[in-house]
Amino acid sequence: MAQRYRITRSFQEDTQEQEIPISLEECKAYFASKSDFTYASSYTVTGNGSTMTIDGDFFLWDLNGRSIPFRHYMGDLYVAISDEAVIPKMIEVAADLRADMSEG
Repeated sequence: MAQRYRITRSFQEDTQEQEIPISLEECKAYFASKSDFTYASSYTVTGNGSTMTIDGDFFLWDLNGRSIPFRHYMGDLYVAISDEAVIPKMIEVAADLRADMSEG
């Protein structure tokens, strides 16, 4: 089972240098500058003979042909760690966005 992490600024005090929360517009601009990410307004999960589509704002990271979703939701980004290779990318994204990470 994958662990879910949140990239957030909610632990930081509001300062002029950075805004709280992480805006969708900020994420779109940031991830557009990354060649290994694409934006999607839904994400489809297939497994055990069923398919489920989730609507939302997803930034899909291409990890060796697999799409790893970073989901923007209510001012935070969420990512499930299903592969150890996701951890360094998650840390990079959090650092670039001047945000913190927490489990959950």
